[in-house]
Amino acid sequence: MEKNSIPRKLSVREFFKRFPDEDTCLEHVMDARFGLRHTCGKCGTIDATFHRLQNRKAYACAHCGDNLYPCAGTIFQDSRTPLQVWFYAIYLFTVSRNGVSGMELHRTLGVTRKTGYRIGVQIRKLMRKADYKGPLGGHCELDETYVGGVHKGRDWHSAKTIVMGMKERGGALRTEIIPNATMSSLHDVVIRNIEPGSVISTDEWKAYSLLTNNGFHHGSVNHSQKEWAVTDDLGNRHHVNGLENFWKHFKSSVRGTHVHVSRGHMPEYLGEFTYRANHREMGNAMFDALIAAL
Repeated sequence: MEKNSIPRKLSVREFFKRFPDEDTCLEHVMDARFGLRHTCGKCGTIDATFHRLQNRKAYACAHCGDNLYPCAGTIFQDSRTPLQVWFYAIYLFTVSRNGVSGMELHRTLGVTRKTGYRIGVQIRKLMRKADYKGPLGGHCELDETYVGGVHKGRDWHSAKTIVMGMKERGGALRTEIIPNATMSSLHDVVIRNIEPGSVISTDEWKAYSLLTNNGFHHGSVNHSQKEWAVTDDLGNRHHVNGLENFWKHFKSSVRGTHVHVSRGHMPEYLGEFTYRANHREMGNAMFDALIAAL
């Protein structure tokens, strides 16, 4: 593999070779969640073996016979959709670059529109849950943007959802919906997510102006003056190019794949794209990481 190249993802042929049937998928869920050999929660046997029960999505302890249902408490629970179909849907989300719509799942998986929509919602929630939750630090970029909305006129901002992005240089990306772009809202998001003492790069929006008073090393670029990158006296290179690229990709993907995303569902769609951005270098492991997050 070339240096800095992104690992190759599973092909469709490789996916079905790895997960050819329901039993293989269930065994993978069992192994990812509990392990095929683990301490039994009922009898306490260490490194106990578990065998598959016929006609049920369950395993039984070889020592006490206690039943364990690997899909319980996951997005697969109580679903009549085959596990292999669920797995393929998750696979589509991990190999896609622009997202997967409910209609696309309906057509590709051969399920009803309602089922396709529900599968998409559940996978996005899983991606949001499985993403990086630790603090950001070092040198971070901040940028807010307006997404969605169809209202035209002077008050077009009121119809849009305001989202905040925070990206650690060489590290994780985090997104969050904010009520407005005022100084108090932006500072609250920064203080909750970024370690004090970090270097922060923003655009010229005046609401960022007091970040220095909160213990951050703040620098900005003035886009209205055609300023895209500047270096301060300490040698810090300030720009928000990483976040602007992410927002451009997110907005174009929403328009092309989903057409419109409502304010109420925006957190799940943001979580989907943020997860893919944070795990893009994992290749095949991105799929396994989602299954492990069940």
